[in-house]
Amino acid sequence: MKKNARCRAAIACGLMAMVFTGYSARLIYLQVSKHEEYTALAAAKHSIRESIPARRGLILDRNGEILAANIPVRKVIVDGSHVKNPSLLAEIAAPFAGLPRRDLERLFMEEAAKKKQFKVLLQDLKEESAIALRKAMEENNLRGLYFRENTTRTYPNGPMLSHVLGFLSRKDPNDEHVVGVEGVERTLQDTLCGEDGFRHIERDRTGREIVIYRGQEQAARNGQNVQLTIDMGLQAILEAEMENAFKELKPENAIGIIVQPKTGEILALANRPTFDLNLINAAKPVEMKNRAILDMVEPGSTFKIVVAAAALNERTVSEKSLIYCENGSFSYGGRILRDHHGYGQMNVHDILMKSSNIGSAKMALMMGDEKFYEYVRRFGFGERSGVQLPGEISGLVHPPARWDKLTITRMPMGHSVAVTPLQMAMAMSVIANGGKLMRPHVIKSIKDADGNVVQQFEPEVVREVVPPEVAGFVNKALTEVVSERGTATLASVNGFSVAGKTGTAQKVNPKGGYSEGKYVVSFVGYMPAENPEFVCLILIDDAKISSSLNYGGLVAAPIFSRVAEKAARYLDLTPAPRAEPILPVAMQQTDARQYRQ
Repeated sequence: MKKNARCRAAIACGLMAMVFTGYSARLIYLQVSKHEEYTALAAAKHSIRESIPARRGLILDRNGEILAANIPVRKVIVDGSHVKNPSLLAEIAAPFAGLPRRDLERLFMEEAAKKKQFKVLLQDLKEESAIALRKAMEENNLRGLYFRENTTRTYPNGPMLSHVLGFLSRKDPNDEHVVGVEGVERTLQDTLCGEDGFRHIERDRTGREIVIYRGQEQAARNGQNVQLTIDMGLQAILEAEMENAFKELKPENAIGIIVQPKTGEILALANRPTFDLNLINAAKPVEMKNRAILDMVEPGSTFKIVVAAAALNERTVSEKSLIYCENGSFSYGGRILRDHHGYGQMNVHDILMKSSNIGSAKMALMMGDEKFYEYVRRFGFGERSGVQLPGEISGLVHPPARWDKLTITRMPMGHSVAVTPLQMAMAMSVIANGGKLMRPHVIKSIKDADGNVVQQFEPEVVREVVPPEVAGFVNKALTEVVSERGTATLASVNGFSVAGKTGTAQKVNPKGGYSEGKYVVSFVGYMPAENPEFVCLILIDDAKISSSLNYGGLVAAPIFSRVAEKAARYLDLTPAPRAEPILPVAMQQTDARQYRQ
């Protein structure tokens, strides 16, 4: 009996020894052999390298008004390993997330099954909503959703200046980074975005951070601020007039640009149609196109400043030279070129003032193909202006080798050439500033968070096109264009001398030839004529009005007048003491023929 008891005791002790030996071996295996592996698994589960997002730089106008800012929000992340009640969590989160409860429940169940730790649910939940959602989860003892600091871009002025500012996009919903897609947001992406920082943190089994175990940390480097040359006071004036014109005339599109001719600074730029930068998902592609630098048009008679300045500079003609304008009908190359009025002998001044097609064509013929083409290029046509906006095109200027017999007579009046609206504005700036082609720019400076200037963008002269005396002569003629004798009476502004040129061109048909009854009309001018503070271009594409009234002098010139008058008040310009009063429109000459060029 005693012997059996001793055997059973020995067997029990042996079994216990074997069990403890096994446990000891397993413990040694886990703590020694598998130490590094399981340490890494534990770190992966509880230790996280958390990104510290950099604040995107602000965009401001020339006076410091904020045009693009950042709003603090919360990024909502799903940790599937902590989701225990997908149905209840979805029911609570759905109203805050703005998503259907069933969709959320399906997502939570999938993440819980995969035990996936990082799934972005929302990038930009408002702060107050995040606080309320977190409180609701705590009351119901739910885990699985975590909140990180983030920002979202906002544009306080909505659709104003949308084509210059551009907008942001995220390629992947899980991607923390946004990139500029259009406008300045795209051009200066690297400057604005900054550089994210990071911190190593540890979380407990409930997902809360254990602050005392916080590890290495590197602060984010915020993006730099960008100051534009845009003046939002002038921008508001231009936007309002372009919006009124778009509603009243119902054109296919409308473009307005205001430039400082001495510096090349773009003070305002507006396109119609347009879109709201804060509602980018509702925008249509046709609304998002920056037509000021992406559209090509035949400029019409605004192009006559090129041939006049070129002929004078080359001494092909002088101020006193007389050119026979064939009484309104000139046969060349087997075709008839006409003026809307029959003129005889005219000097260069009157050819510009009356906008004679024949006089302009004859000046080009006297210069010859190569020399005329040289000046077309010197005025900046056929090449990108270099403005700091993405996607700019160069327009279309064929070299003389590709001209037909008629090109030399048609190009001086703005046909057989395609230009961008910005090129037209900069070419007029050549006359306004005394003969220099300036590089247009929309970025004035880059500043750090403390307001210190990191980079300043100075005015850049591309080339001297003509000397000041030639530009001055053309300036006098363009001032007459806006007088009662010229084609742009309706562009005048009481108390100020205005210079400029109208343009009316039949719209090119993409299938070839021209579209019957469709016109691109424009006026580009500046004031005060004796010391220009700004150049303004107004272009209206295919206004829905009678063809007998669809001319630059009747459609675009009055819009320019309203913009210029309001701009003069905003800029506090001093009226000329001897400026002649302008007759009310009802008392002015209303014969449409005088506005056709």
